[in-house]
Amino acid sequence: MIAAADVRRVAVVGAGSLGAGWVTLALHHGLDVTAVDPRPEAEATLRDTVARQRVELESLTEPVPGGRLTVATDLGAAADADVVLEAGPEVLATKHEIVRALDALLGPEVLICSSSSGLMPSDVQEGAERHPERVLVTHPFNPSHLMPLVEVVGGRRTSEEAADAAVDVMRRLGKATVRLRAELPGHVVNRLQAALWREAYHLVGTGAVSVADLDTAVASGPGLRWALLGPFATQHLSGLPGGIAHVLEHLGPPMEDWWDDLGAPRLTDELVATVVAGVDEELAGLDVDDLVRRRDASLRQLLTLRDENGLTTTTKGTDDE
Repeated sequence: MIAAADVRRVAVVGAGSLGAGWVTLALHHGLDVTAVDPRPEAEATLRDTVARQRVELESLTEPVPGGRLTVATDLGAAADADVVLEAGPEVLATKHEIVRALDALLGPEVLICSSSSGLMPSDVQEGAERHPERVLVTHPFNPSHLMPLVEVVGGRRTSEEAADAAVDVMRRLGKATVRLRAELPGHVVNRLQAALWREAYHLVGTGAVSVADLDTAVASGPGLRWALLGPFATQHLSGLPGGIAHVLEHLGPPMEDWWDDLGAPRLTDELVATVVAGVDEELAGLDVDDLVRRRDASLRQLLTLRDENGLTTTTKGTDDE
């Protein structure tokens, strides 16, 4: 595989929200980018989005000089890429079509990284007839130009060399990497989110709490701590000198009782209507585009504050280093 330090040209396939984030990051780090999207209107939207995102990213870190953007509608434009970041639709047949074409086009040393948020990398790499060992998932999170995290997930036929190279490339793009050692539907982070959403929908569905109060409970409660340290570290700190061992000794049994009492909701028409109405009520009178801008501005401030206080995880290695 091409070493991360030798990467000069990145191809991004798909110019939607995730693809635009990849383009912004690569340009910010001084790399030449070829963005490929078959839609004729994609270029104008992409260039506008990237121009805005680059300003936002430059408020966090200094850009590396260089980096040119080319936008094409034909996948053949990716032929000279050192790394490909695939960000097409979350449809397995479409992923297979893209991966099959890339696999035939590129040399075996070129990584093919899919941004899939839930598809198994083993399923994605079935599209590669020549070199499936260089196909894997690198899953970012929206807004992907700001959120540090990327999950790196190999499939059954992904080589260790390719997975290691993908971690290095993601770190070169300033990302905090989580290397998964097992394939799971939804990977890890979306499963964690799904666990919280599951209970949130259950509580709203039973009438225990309103949509707005549920959002307040998370955003003004544990969500603030989780933005700085993860759930295990947070639990450890709450145990004071005894740490997490003390917490589990005293709160472990009731926590198991809470687990047993968690709900198992279904997205019935009634529950969906309740949640939609609750969100409409919660956000009534707010401009959603303005809310996104203010959220992203707050994210940038939070990331800066984490860095200043030594709580950043973007430079930490994986457990196998």
